[in-house]
Amino acid sequence: MKVLVVGSGGRCHAIIDALKRSTESVEVFAAPGNDGMRPMAELVPIPVTEVEQLRDFAKENRIDLTIVGPEAALEKGIVNVFQEAGLKIFGPTKEAARIETSKSFAKELMQKYGIPTAAFKTFTDYQDAACYVESLGRLPVVIKYDGLAAGKGVVIAETLEQAKKTLYDMLVKDVFGKASVVIEEYLEGVEFSFMCFVDRENVYPMVLAQDHKRAFDGDEGPNTGGMGAYSGVPVISQEDVDEALERIMKPVAKALVEEGVPFQGVLYGGLIKTADGVKVIEFNARFGDPEAEVVIPRLKTDLLEVILNVVEGRKVETQWSDAYTVGIVLASKGYPGRYETGHPIRGLDRVEGLVYHMGTKFDGKEYLTNGGRVLIVVGRGKTLREAQKKALADCEKIQCDNLYYRRDIGFRSLSD
Repeated sequence: MKVLVVGSGGRCHAIIDALKRSTESVEVFAAPGNDGMRPMAELVPIPVTEVEQLRDFAKENRIDLTIVGPEAALEKGIVNVFQEAGLKIFGPTKEAARIETSKSFAKELMQKYGIPTAAFKTFTDYQDAACYVESLGRLPVVIKYDGLAAGKGVVIAETLEQAKKTLYDMLVKDVFGKASVVIEEYLEGVEFSFMCFVDRENVYPMVLAQDHKRAFDGDEGPNTGGMGAYSGVPVISQEDVDEALERIMKPVAKALVEEGVPFQGVLYGGLIKTADGVKVIEFNARFGDPEAEVVIPRLKTDLLEVILNVVEGRKVETQWSDAYTVGIVLASKGYPGRYETGHPIRGLDRVEGLVYHMGTKFDGKEYLTNGGRVLIVVGRGKTLREAQKKALADCEKIQCDNLYYRRDIGFRSLSD
């Protein structure tokens, strides 16, 4: 079977790794992929947003199945384009993907169908938005750019000055492009990631994960695209999971069907356990990154079989490993700000666990850094502490003078 994976980071590397472990004989193509995937996949130099070129490639090469990784391709309507061409593809349509690509659409949907989330208001005018924040009389407040912003469109404003600057940047300077903003109440609690395979109203839960957005240990420093994640989240109970499934994930899937935009693919719930129960922070319309890198390795069922069953409307059954996983991101020094690339990476051959490439380049002799987030190292263990220790031990084997990483991934569920 020929499978095309659209994307280039660690999430797609984890997907490809799982596909190569399928019981089926699978020939994998990655568009555009990265050099770390070359042992597993043939790289195709087509950007993820060039959806017509990707369609033509799939037709010309008789691709049997396409799996979409990043949200940018979904926003461009890759699923619509492929389906119109009679091609099999895993992911939601452009209309259903609005659950991620439009914050206001997601919030209004939740409000209409009674899905628990933070109180909110949407604005297009800077003065109106600034006056509203002043009238609240309490901080912090969460400000979200309505569209996609590469993980940088959410600001937790601690001061009125910060809130106004954020609103000015988003509504006047249009730093992410012209769009509205959503201002919502700040929720306190424990955040977690709940991904589900979804086929219209049929929702099949995955195991939980929790990511770490801040750059440095102890959740210090600036927000990033994710400095690591772990799966097996003891701080969240099975009762919390059941509540999230029945009050959030299943209802939103049903709501999308009722709105005429049925969802098929991976629905990601960015959730928070508050004193008033589990609520939604955000939805994504695809595998999370770096959550995919710690969740997919726990899937004992053939991922290809699961995805085909979703796409073809059959019942999905999944089995999951009891092992814990901890994924630690090795990032370029300076990330998420300015950083250098081209630094040699050595010691990868000594790593005992899993390594997924996020931003590397191979120069014919060795791998070089080629992005902000460069690698993610995943350790597995019978306990969370064991998995963390294995991941850290593998990180120490990797030698590069321009990488840094957190040493406390998983700390919220570790008491000692």
